[in-house]
Amino acid sequence: MPELPEVETIARGLAKRVTGDAVESVWLGQKKEPLKSPASAIAATLEHSRIAAVRRMGKHIVFDLEQDRNYVPPSPAKSRRADRKQKGTQAPSILPAEAGVGARPTYTKAQWIVHLGMTGSLRICEPQTEVAKHTHAILRLSSGRELRFVDPRRFGRLSVAQAGDFDATGIEPLEADLDRFLTLFRGRKTPIKSALLNQKLLRGVGNIYADESLFRAGLRPRRRASTITRDQLAKLLLAVKEVLQEAIALGGSSISDYVDADGEEGFFQLQHRVYGREGEPCLVCKTPIKRVVIAGRSSHYCPKCQK
Repeated sequence: MPELPEVETIARGLAKRVTGDAVESVWLGQKKEPLKSPASAIAATLEHSRIAAVRRMGKHIVFDLEQDRNYVPPSPAKSRRADRKQKGTQAPSILPAEAGVGARPTYTKAQWIVHLGMTGSLRICEPQTEVAKHTHAILRLSSGRELRFVDPRRFGRLSVAQAGDFDATGIEPLEADLDRFLTLFRGRKTPIKSALLNQKLLRGVGNIYADESLFRAGLRPRRRASTITRDQLAKLLLAVKEVLQEAIALGGSSISDYVDADGEEGFFQLQHRVYGREGEPCLVCKTPIKRVVIAGRSSHYCPKCQK
């Protein structure tokens, strides 16, 4: 699943390419799983909206939208969802989606929220580009391009909200100060690895970057959070920030399906010191890296460097 650096990389790439563009029409697929908001609400919010900004919030990509109050909804005959039956390489025709007369939101600012799940991606394509299998949404832009959401396993989610209504849980790790960071783990008897992955505490950190941060901080993943000293937590906070910033600079980690907004892979996987290196020698002390399972998640660590 894409973590904070991957989502940040994608959001930055999209911001450069679609900010200022407008959504002319929307096509949504028949699969219900990707739609966290009703299809009609997503279509009504997106259509004829200008993309004012694209940013990351936790593991979510947030499109800030500005809507045109003067837009006149299409007639009912034109508001039916387009029938998408692919023939060869022909892209589906796109009609204004099922917004419905009178159902269009009255606010002028809104948000489109995308969670990529495990295999989701947002792709900017030319209209003549063959529509990939497992495409669940297509936004036709005023620039003539299309923004497509593709997700083979359908764990990704699409939703909309009024501006300011959506807020990811937890604190932002790149913005956390030491006092706020300390309060997250004080008195917690859970393993520190589990606490780092708890999105209600710290947003955006996932399995890869928790392992890498704990290695740099010299802490074992099974160590109870409540036993970690203030100085050790200060070192962990610094490690979390360093790892995330380095990963963002290298475009994230391409372990499975992840590519950025330009379809390019990241390179931080080449810098992994413990994650995915079970049985290989530690890069510091040559001790074989161990793997354990904590709350159903694989954790990698050096038994000598981490205590």
